[in-house]
Amino acid sequence: MALDVGKHKKKVLGNKPSINLVPFIDILFTIMIFLVVTSNFSATDVQTDDADVVDDASGKPNVTDVSGDAEYYVMPVANLHKVTVNGQDRSDAIAGSAVGVQARVIDEGQVIIKPGEIVITTPAGISVEQAVQRPEL
Repeated sequence: MALDVGKHKKKVLGNKPSINLVPFIDILFTIMIFLVVTSNFSATDVQTDDADVVDDASGKPNVTDVSGDAEYYVMPVANLHKVTVNGQDRSDAIAGSAVGVQARVIDEGQVIIKPGEIVITTPAGISVEQAVQRPEL
């Protein structure tokens, strides 16, 4: 019994390896979907140079110290449909699920953010109309 080594060699050399890419693509898309779902894409431009970013008395962020000197700040809330200032409905100031709140109201007043709703109590001397403005988006 003779072995034909040449025939076996041609058979082995003639076979090209085939790589199945379907499982690789499935795993790649699964990882990509996981990363997209778990990522946070919110863009914030807050510089925290000071260690005292939170006002200890009220527990609110000291927005005016770290965000600049704007008079109004845009407060986006997902599915925002109601804004109440001192018990008055100011939902007309909503634009694109956001409302502009005066800096003094943020610093000295009370801003309660609930799902789809913002309740604001202004400090003395600020009217309901001055407290919130419709943001220009």
